[in-house]
Amino acid sequence: MQPYNEKIFESSITNFLTSPAGGWVSATDSAFRNYNALDSASLVKFVQSTQTKKWRELVNKCGDSDPVKEFCKSFLDSVKSRGLIKIFHNGFFCRNIKFEIISFAPESNLNPETLANYGKNICHCVRQWHYSTKNNNSVDLMLAVNGIPVCALELKNQFTNQDINDAVSQWQTDRDPAEPAFKKDNRVLAFFAVDLNDVRVATHLDGTETKFLPFNQGTNGAGNDGGAGNPESDSSKYITSYLWEDVLQRDKFLEILQRFIHRVDDKNIIFPRYHQLDVVRKIAAHVKNNGSGHNYLIQHSAGSGKSNSIAWTAYRLSSLHDNNDEAIFNSVIVITDRRVLDRQLRKTLSEFEQTPGELEIINESSQQLKDAINSGKRIIITTLQKFPVIYRELNDMTGKRFALIIDEAHSSQTGRSAHEMKTGLTDFSKLIDEEDLINREIKALGRQKNLSCFAFTATPKAETLEIFGEKSADGKFKAFHIYSMRQAIEEKFILDVLKNYVCYRTFYEIAKKTDGNPNFDSSRAMRAIKKFADLSEINITAKTEIIIETFMNLTRKKINGLAKMMLVTSGRLEAVKYYKAMQEFCAEKNYDVKIYIAFSGEVIDPADKQKYTESDMNKCSETQTKANFRKDGNILIVADKYQTGFDEPLLHTMIIDKQLKGVKAVQTLSRLNRTCKDKDDTFILDFANAPDEIKAAFQKFYTSAELISGIDPEYIYKLREKLREFDIYGESEINEAVKIDLSYYEHDKKAALISRVLEPITKKYNALTSDKRREFRKIIHEFVRVYNYLSHIVKINDKILFCEYKFCEWLAAFLPVDKISGMEVGKLIS
Repeated sequence: MQPYNEKIFESSITNFLTSPAGGWVSATDSAFRNYNALDSASLVKFVQSTQTKKWRELVNKCGDSDPVKEFCKSFLDSVKSRGLIKIFHNGFFCRNIKFEIISFAPESNLNPETLANYGKNICHCVRQWHYSTKNNNSVDLMLAVNGIPVCALELKNQFTNQDINDAVSQWQTDRDPAEPAFKKDNRVLAFFAVDLNDVRVATHLDGTETKFLPFNQGTNGAGNDGGAGNPESDSSKYITSYLWEDVLQRDKFLEILQRFIHRVDDKNIIFPRYHQLDVVRKIAAHVKNNGSGHNYLIQHSAGSGKSNSIAWTAYRLSSLHDNNDEAIFNSVIVITDRRVLDRQLRKTLSEFEQTPGELEIINESSQQLKDAINSGKRIIITTLQKFPVIYRELNDMTGKRFALIIDEAHSSQTGRSAHEMKTGLTDFSKLIDEEDLINREIKALGRQKNLSCFAFTATPKAETLEIFGEKSADGKFKAFHIYSMRQAIEEKFILDVLKNYVCYRTFYEIAKKTDGNPNFDSSRAMRAIKKFADLSEINITAKTEIIIETFMNLTRKKINGLAKMMLVTSGRLEAVKYYKAMQEFCAEKNYDVKIYIAFSGEVIDPADKQKYTESDMNKCSETQTKANFRKDGNILIVADKYQTGFDEPLLHTMIIDKQLKGVKAVQTLSRLNRTCKDKDDTFILDFANAPDEIKAAFQKFYTSAELISGIDPEYIYKLREKLREFDIYGESEINEAVKIDLSYYEHDKKAALISRVLEPITKKYNALTSDKRREFRKIIHEFVRVYNYLSHIVKINDKILFCEYKFCEWLAAFLPVDKISGMEVGKLIS
């Protein structure tokens, strides 16, 4: 095998991008080596060739002054005040003349001039871009559109002992965000870190605070059920070749600039994650090839960025034309009950709206919705509840086609409201007599040629799969596109709620096994458990003691003291009884715990004959419960409320005293999975369900769902012994790393310092055989997981074990994972 270095990797990418298939033109960086990091000659050339009359008008208005200087100054001033993204979408003014700085691809062939202008975009690919006049630093690869740098890549490869983490570190520490080339929304809009196995992307640099997100396909390929990472490639391609072939290819990247990237606020620029880009493109391709009349189930986990995916899908479908250059849909109707999504859709869609008035938000009445549909508004946002009121009053829909995008398509979509919604939009052009008109509702139950439904949900029920899914050869229904819970967890967009799930019996068994063991100290919650030799004896009063002590000993210490708990009860009366028991127990112990309760209607407790309502017990209206709990609540007791759709990142602990089956179990436990600063785990104590049932429920959405159960606390010591047998680290490395970990340094500084301690260990690790490396990774991850699990149940007194756990947390995250072999790379470059 010939020597493999970064330049070969760089050449492979550049060779594709500058080929006819790639569509970019090779260029040196000489034209960009100026204070403004701008190839002004290319920008002016593009404008002169596509907007000749406007340029001539500018020349006349400038008189004796230089029109090029005036134009460039106006452009730079506009970018500084409005941002590059807005100017890409909407152009800018110079001498009161509006100029476009890019020509996007037209949706149809009806306008030859627009198509011709699209071909006049000047797209350069630059290797070793020297981006600054202050130093001689260079970025491996840069892409520029009409003289404006828009994308930059730092490349690393594992065969020079560097990987994607080194590329990320280079962006974070060696690139000054104040450089004109790197200022937010000024020039470069996508910063990529790339190695042979992985891709990450950031939309702006912010030093060590720069956030790089995974930009991988998933282990089973985009749209399929899998985990974080990328599928193995055949020997003729790099694993990460999808980046330059499917994302950075000229036409595809210009489409991202046109239809996807947008600025949300002063802080955030949104660049699509790979699965988001993939689902929108696959939907558009299928609709374009097959027309209307099909249903699509998009099964995207929490943490997938579903709101943006819905917005991008709506925007794409609203302008989609068929091969005859006719619009496929008259209107795209987005149906949601989420206020957050409603606001986000408004902002995102308004960002791309080229023609004012195409977007209609239904916030008044059903009549407003009716008028919007009948007048052919391109995109309409409404709620499901408004449809039944007006479906029979809709004008004749003959010849009209609609796209319905349904947010969180659960079983409610199978009910009367959804049925009437479809009926109202049915094309009756072929119904010729009264009998057919009477059968109108029956006809609406099936798929309609003029109606396409796009259902987005994280946890589809069987009924939802049948209505919106595709029937496979084995007779089962499957989703059109999947971004799995497993992938979202492994990419760290949500937390794994099963990681620290414990059923009550396991809790009880661990309490017995640790009794008298000096390495483990029982908490007050565990001491309460030990009172019951027979678990059937436990009642609400006893459970209350366990719940409150769990909150005081565990939950209250999490998320810097901000963590909250949810108690899921089997019914409204049980919720009321728990509330009273918990208030009484807290008063007796003098615990300062703020408790809220959530249930519908009225409850009369036979014990005291009193009537109870949520608003009376919380001393606020039902509409204020969520906000007040978020503001100052510690524990929320629920009965058939807030088990779905409740998004509270500070929710850390859940106590379950209700039987949960299937999707309901997944939806309920998933209330804990939202991430936030300083939240690194969750805890679930289940009084009512068997672990196997919970595991089976999650298995449908997370193919490798695992639960720890029946564990002997001494097992943690056996795992430590196995780790030490590899002889690649010892007490000195542990102590040095833990000393840094327990310091007051910021996380990034800790990581940098600890990485120096771990580097020699990594070299020893790399010297092991691949089988031994795999075995070591498996054991160290098991050790970290089991210690973390036990620490939520029992206090571990062993300080030496604690230090090894903290050390192994860092080491497990730091160790490289084998992906691509030298043989495979040899084939690539031979």
